[in-house]
Amino acid sequence: MKISSKARYAIMAMMEVAIHKDAKPVTLADISEEHGLSISYLEQLFANLRQNDLVKGTRGPGGGYRLAKQAEQISIADIADAVEDKIRVKKSLSDDEYNQGSYQLINNIWDDLSLQIHDYLDKRMLSEFVNSHIHEELANSAEAKNIHHLNLPDGKNQQVA
Repeated sequence: MKISSKARYAIMAMMEVAIHKDAKPVTLADISEEHGLSISYLEQLFANLRQNDLVKGTRGPGGGYRLAKQAEQISIADIADAVEDKIRVKKSLSDDEYNQGSYQLINNIWDDLSLQIHDYLDKRMLSEFVNSHIHEELANSAEAKNIHHLNLPDGKNQQVA
């Protein structure tokens, strides 16, 4: 499994939708502005995500996208699989190239690695990343509110907001 830019952007967009699940639906314009992606590109991604029952859209004012399932039920592999091309294209080989056992061995190694990556991503749920983001935001917010002490070279302490 190759993690393409398309899959990475889809994962990032799904994280945005999941992070804001309790707020209003997330618009493609919101995601576009936040991450600098074109709306037409996001429309393509979300069409695939919608077809795979990962998001549901609401039209009109106040519309946008929400998760179609709980974030705990959506794996990162689900998202990548939804937007990736399903057909694996293999280079045509001459008889001499194919008969070289090393080609088949290396191809088997890459196929095995791809399966292991897919299995790993299938066990990583969207909720893990969303919860991590929320905890990080809370920590940053709490840290910003705390008063820090700055040790100056002369041994005096100064409070810094």
